Amino acid sequence: MPTPDHTSRLTPCLHGKVAPSMPYSKPHKTRARHSRLVIAALLAAIHFTLPGAVSPASAGQWPQGEQAPLPSLAPMLEHVTPAVVNISSEQPVVRPSWGYPAPGGAFAPPERAARSLGSGVIVDAANGYVLTNHHVVRNGRTITVTLQDGRDLEARVVGSDPDTDLALLRVNASSLQALALADSSELRVGDYVVAVGNPFGLGQAATSGIVSAIDRSGLQKSGYQNFIQTDASINPGSSGGALVNLRGELVGINTMIYTPSGGNVGIGFAVPSDVAASVMRDLLQHGKVRRGNLGLDTFDIGPKQARAMNLPNGGSRIIVTGVQAHSPAQKAGVKAGDIVVAVNGKPVRTVNELRNLEGLLPLGSTAQLSIRRQGRQETLSLRVAAAERQRLHAGDLDKRLNGIGLSDPDDGAPIGPQSGIAVTGLYPERSAAAARLRQGDILLSVNHAPVSRVSDVRSLLENAPAGQQLLLTFSRKNQQFYLLLN
Repeated sequence: MPTPDHTSRLTPCLHGKVAPSMPYSKPHKTRARHSRLVIAALLAAIHFTLPGAVSPASAGQWPQGEQAPLPSLAPMLEHVTPAVVNISSEQPVVRPSWGYPAPGGAFAPPERAARSLGSGVIVDAANGYVLTNHHVVRNGRTITVTLQDGRDLEARVVGSDPDTDLALLRVNASSLQALALADSSELRVGDYVVAVGNPFGLGQAATSGIVSAIDRSGLQKSGYQNFIQTDASINPGSSGGALVNLRGELVGINTMIYTPSGGNVGIGFAVPSDVAASVMRDLLQHGKVRRGNLGLDTFDIGPKQARAMNLPNGGSRIIVTGVQAHSPAQKAGVKAGDIVVAVNGKPVRTVNELRNLEGLLPLGSTAQLSIRRQGRQETLSLRVAAAERQRLHAGDLDKRLNGIGLSDPDDGAPIGPQSGIAVTGLYPERSAAAARLRQGDILLSVNHAPVSRVSDVRSLLENAPAGQQLLLTFSRKNQQFYLLLN
């Protein structure tokens, strides 16, 4: 995917101008006929995939003087829309500048409340489980779910996963309607889909389109990404809403849009339902997602190096630079200098693609790792192990953070909506910034970029220009404060 230019951006669809229309030209007869055939095919697909559809042979002819009903998505949407909910999340906000906890625990300045709007999907009616995006409920003190019938329900966060931008909520209510999850691995480019959400907080709305691409990645600096891309209109307020097929089954959770202006331009992204199902299982069983690790240290080699190593043009450029001790890779016989070609038969070309696949591997499963060694390709079997908890002395990356020790969340600790990285160490020789912190404080973001792992902080600090101003957002006892470092 082309790199976005400086005027374009990826934005979560949380809660304008009208784009100019294209010049009109008279349709060519062949193109017009082709369009009619495409529309006819779509309507036929709708007819035969809707529950209770009757074939023309069995229906007979319509009585004289009566018109046959027009094909419509309405019967399918009548089943889908009651399962899509509006979500409002109230979050504490501190006025910028000022801020860190004063002696005695008082916080200055006073807080204000901000409200974010998004959507969600009921996936278990009996137990009241609702899937949505992590960024919709992140840091939310109170979360309200509004059903299509107008009921307002207080929701609690069962668990949240920043790496896939998914969260699972629970409400206590009767007479709920849920959507079944489809197998998103069966999606093809060109399949028809419908997006349902709460655009701009106006109320529930549905838009239709096709699957434009699958397995999109490299859209963000962090997280695990294999998005469904669609041209179904997704706008701010639709985050966490449903992307469904023509059978009314959930194929994705709408997450973000690519836009030069803040509005929809026909490039939207959804987390596949297979990923959502896996995340939901882990959140229910463990309160967080437990991710696997193969134990590989890798690097993207450049074109010149690839040619010197006689690697196929357009193929993988992932070279193994090291193998972690006692890791699945070491046990399987992976060596430094190997070229990683594929994981479970799926080709990988960059370290980012490999990281995405690795992070989505179920813990304890067996992965097939294809490598190229000395011009020959072979496949090794690795049993996926738990990723080790990372620690970091932030002062090693920026002297202004000297004395601050950070750690990934404990594997056994549930992650709530206020997820981040814990301050687990304060060293004797500490900077002025470190002197304001306490063990147990949670680092939420660096220069407004959310962080959920030590590797996120490492990446942000390593890529920041030397001496750049840093704005760090922390949380202590559910109250936020900022540190501004010049």
